[in-house]
Amino acid sequence: MADTTFEEEIGKQFYDFISRFSEASLLTPESSILNGPLLREYAEQVRCMRDNETSTLYVNYQHVEAHDGSLAEALRDHFYRLEPFLRAALKRYVSDEYAAHAASVKEFSVSFFGMPFTLKIRELKTDCVGKLSCISGTVTRTSEVRPELVEGVFACNDCGALVEGVRQQLRYTEPVLCAKCPNRTKWSLDTKRSRFADWQRVRVQENTSEIPAGCMPRTLDVIVRDDNVERAKAGDKAVFTGTLVVVPEVSGHGATGERAEVRPRAEGRGADGGLQGLSALGTRELTYKTAFLASSISSADARFGCINIRDETDDAAAVYDGFSAAEKDEIDDMRTSREIYNLLARSIAPTVHGHDDVKRGILLLLMGGVHKQSPEDGTNLRGDINACLVGDPSTAKSQFLKYVCSILPRAVYASGKASTAAGLTASVTRDEESGDAVIEAGALMLADNGICCIDEFDKMEVRDQVAIHEAMEQQTISIAKAGIRATLNARASILAAANPAHGRYDRAKPLSKNLTLSAPIMSRFDLFFVILDECDDVKDYHIAQHIVRLHQHGSLSHAAARPEFSAAQLQRYVKYARTIKPELTAESRGALVDAYAQLRAASHAPGSAMAQRVTVRQLEALLRLSEAIARVHLDDRIRTRYVKEAKRLVSTSVVHVQHADISFEDAELAAIYDAIGDGDDDDDADGGGGGGDGGGGGGDAQANGAPAAKRVTVLTFEEFERIKSILLRRLRRAEDDAATAAALARPAVGGDGGDDDVPDVEAAPAGSAPSAGCLPRRALIEHYLEVCNLSDGDELVRQHKVVNLVINRLIAKEQAIVELPADDEGMDRADRLLMLHAAIE
Repeated sequence: MADTTFEEEIGKQFYDFISRFSEASLLTPESSILNGPLLREYAEQVRCMRDNETSTLYVNYQHVEAHDGSLAEALRDHFYRLEPFLRAALKRYVSDEYAAHAASVKEFSVSFFGMPFTLKIRELKTDCVGKLSCISGTVTRTSEVRPELVEGVFACNDCGALVEGVRQQLRYTEPVLCAKCPNRTKWSLDTKRSRFADWQRVRVQENTSEIPAGCMPRTLDVIVRDDNVERAKAGDKAVFTGTLVVVPEVSGHGATGERAEVRPRAEGRGADGGLQGLSALGTRELTYKTAFLASSISSADARFGCINIRDETDDAAAVYDGFSAAEKDEIDDMRTSREIYNLLARSIAPTVHGHDDVKRGILLLLMGGVHKQSPEDGTNLRGDINACLVGDPSTAKSQFLKYVCSILPRAVYASGKASTAAGLTASVTRDEESGDAVIEAGALMLADNGICCIDEFDKMEVRDQVAIHEAMEQQTISIAKAGIRATLNARASILAAANPAHGRYDRAKPLSKNLTLSAPIMSRFDLFFVILDECDDVKDYHIAQHIVRLHQHGSLSHAAARPEFSAAQLQRYVKYARTIKPELTAESRGALVDAYAQLRAASHAPGSAMAQRVTVRQLEALLRLSEAIARVHLDDRIRTRYVKEAKRLVSTSVVHVQHADISFEDAELAAIYDAIGDGDDDDDADGGGGGGDGGGGGGDAQANGAPAAKRVTVLTFEEFERIKSILLRRLRRAEDDAATAAALARPAVGGDGGDDDVPDVEAAPAGSAPSAGCLPRRALIEHYLEVCNLSDGDELVRQHKVVNLVINRLIAKEQAIVELPADDEGMDRADRLLMLHAAIE
């Protein structure tokens, strides 16, 4: 009787709280006399429940604590026992105020939030059972919404009597005894008269920041009901307010692969019988586990100092109105700054010195482009920007990734070496209790509408790289396993970090040769940043000064680590900027086309230092980057200067390859001619160029007893590749012309000539006719000089010498050209026939 009186008294106090509470009265108790009636928050919320036809009242626990401390203490310590009486008090209040609405709703529920403390998942012990508490975690899996039997109506199978109002306590509960007959076990559920509620199970994992060293992350099943279903999705960091409950562990004693189920208490034994030793353990009532019965779900963003910059709300006015007056003034001041682009970039990872372009790229990745969808077929064009950081060890690549994860609530950090394709995308597993196949979200699914940071990206297996092709471009994950065929969203930007294939970046090789990534993966990145660990006295001094200042005061709060804008300011600005959808102007459209044409021409030019071939994906990357820069300036138009900056970023991130110059010295030239087999024709081959002049000068010097001067001809790698391309293309054309002529001449011969109709170049004797597909050296040189179209005599002589040197190098060192043997000993080198090597495509 005492407990009932206590519970009923709590119900009365809660009724009084709903009807009388006003937040303004807590601040100024006399305000009701001065300003008239106060706004009663929860009475007004009940009116909104009637208008919106909802059944859940959301109560701030701190309001209850301020109104009545004893009521708050009772709710905290005995919430599970008092919860039915709270619902009854709410229903009584609604009946008194809005009788029609109370009659139309079978059951009302009370949802609490705003607890002053938050527990970790591993801190939930048995002493928390039944108490009102609050936990935080990351949602990893959600079940489908199912009906749950809340209050059952049972019919006796013997006499047909109805037993109503049988409350279900987290398990199927039948009446104990029929009121009209001795029946205890034979019951039928009347589903039409019973009351059901929406039910969903959410799997929550401990936050990574709360896991002790050397421990595995804990998981907990959270049960949500009624209006709280479908409030949380995989990847959300959420705060759950409710109570810890104990439920039967139905899989505790089952054999492997056996379907887990709870059987009725009296199944297989008499109504009056007890448990008969170990043979009755099949009832599985001796093993229990804990679950969390959630009363409310809220986002963990604001509670833990994070702002979701990728909110589903894309209305600029709505987002702007959601800021306070001070925050609005702050954004207005920031947008008027002419250096806002550089100031925001310097606010990225303030503990990292330098790397300004990398920070600009990460800022644009946070801003993102505009998502587009085709109205005809629904094709989606991604607006998210993907970036990859490539560089030597100890160049702060992982620091950038960790910083991005720290300021965003939906940022997932993964390691390419320790993750599989299923861990990055999604996997299909069996549910422990139901045995059904369920989808387990991977890192990219958990980062939906966020950013996925993948470290050690180059260490991923090839099959794992192939698995994320679809996620990087189409931003979806397709699964066809275990009878499940689904396409899941993975609308996430990818920020990856990779190390060079051989430990350190080799600047003499393009980016594709420094990475073990496939061409399809590389083309899906909008930006590549190559970070080199170069020795520079000035730069090293400033980096050392920066690091020493950070460590000097024992914390990172020193001025060296304080950016222009705080993380909260950056989050608010990015959140508002992402609501802007900039559009192209006529000038910017032309600038985009020109920028793409220039980049593509540069990537296909002979001797190009581009890290990869520019494709249409890079054109889309230019557009996304231009949109992101416009968002930085809160501009609804894409200006030409934004396109230029986007092109500069793509150029600096792609063009980062250096080749050593190619030099031709006397010793090298002599070795070349000796290898060819005619060392006396140096001057003839050079045609009066530097070789001939140098030879005469060397003879005079030797006659006078002075040492011979060392002659060096230097060509840049790009110039060498340009000349090489012209020469090889001309020889390829000669081969094609010869093949065409042979094909046309073969029918006229009648076929009796056999293989003699087509000359065999490799087997041609020294005295045979000129071989098909070959050109004399003289003709090849003349073709190059015609392409150069030179009018200056000195430059013509220089180019004549240079092209001879290039031809000699292609013959002796690179073996791209084959020089056929001379027909006779007195044959001039300029008349010798040249042809492409068979291995050259």
